[in-house]
Amino acid sequence: MSPAPKTPAVPSRPSTPDVFDARTHAVARWAGPILVGLVYGYWAAAINRDAGPITGWNLLFGFVTAFAFAALYMGLRALAPLLKRELHAVLWFVFAGITSGFLYSQSGHSVVRSTWMALGIGASVFAVTFYRYYTHEDAEGHRVPR
Repeated sequence: MSPAPKTPAVPSRPSTPDVFDARTHAVARWAGPILVGLVYGYWAAAINRDAGPITGWNLLFGFVTAFAFAALYMGLRALAPLLKRELHAVLWFVFAGITSGFLYSQSGHSVVRSTWMALGIGASVFAVTFYRYYTHEDAEGHRVPR
């Protein structure tokens, strides 16, 4: 008997090498949102201060804003991958819209103008994230192998 013919192997794209260990990834999973939150809090406090002196209330505002941003960001990163691609993109739309609208409102603009700016930025984020998830996931939210 002759052996069964072998099917040719499908060439796959080489994956990007992972140069960091699991511990480094775990630290980055926490440190990244905290650092981005601190930048966001500093930015909000600087806009709110409007070139005036740095006060204790201004520092408190910055740290509370940083904490809220980091907590929402970590929560979104934990919850969003569990959802379908449409809701996943909607959550990023809401997050980007709220955070950008809040920063814009700190500069003294009206609520209506801040809302329009937030909707514009959020819609842009929705378009980009929906396209990415639509092209990289199936309808159930599983990543499509490339």
